[in-house]
Amino acid sequence: MERNLMIAGFGGQGVMTMGKLLSEATCEATDLNVSFFPSYGAAMRGGTANCFVVISDDEIGAPVSYQLEDLVVMNGPSLHKFLPNLKPGGNLFINSTIVTDEIERDDIKVIKAPVTQMALDINNPRALNVIMLGVYVGATEAVPAEVIIKGIEHKFEKKPQLIQPNVDAFNQGLEIGKAQK
Repeated sequence: MERNLMIAGFGGQGVMTMGKLLSEATCEATDLNVSFFPSYGAAMRGGTANCFVVISDDEIGAPVSYQLEDLVVMNGPSLHKFLPNLKPGGNLFINSTIVTDEIERDDIKVIKAPVTQMALDINNPRALNVIMLGVYVGATEAVPAEVIIKGIEHKFEKKPQLIQPNVDAFNQGLEIGKAQK
């Protein structure tokens, strides 16, 4: 099993944090091989940002692939730029609060979640990436949900007041992903 994932959006949307959390949690809590490869645009906040995550039960040959099983897009420009890299039969995850374009491909599965609006609704605007990570894990089962929850606990161990809100946000996304599986 090997999953090639790209997460793309604007700087400030938590794209790198989402990829890093998925990578580190998977590496720490499973025996799977993982690579994380970030790519920053000209400006961190507001500029483009994307990262590649490869999860495999075998050795990983290259940390970057342009033949993706999964693509998470948090904004419109990322959709247009990276959609051609998604393999037929792949999964496209869309932040539908921001990305409203019609998807003209019929050879992929489209999973939409209004993660920006959901984060605002729970009064935690920085949680949109954690919600989307939940959607991804719920729909793909790339790793068990418990792996990510442990990763959230580890990430926020010095700020324990942030653990439960982020676990709750992840679980909201997880339910959306499971429902669209």
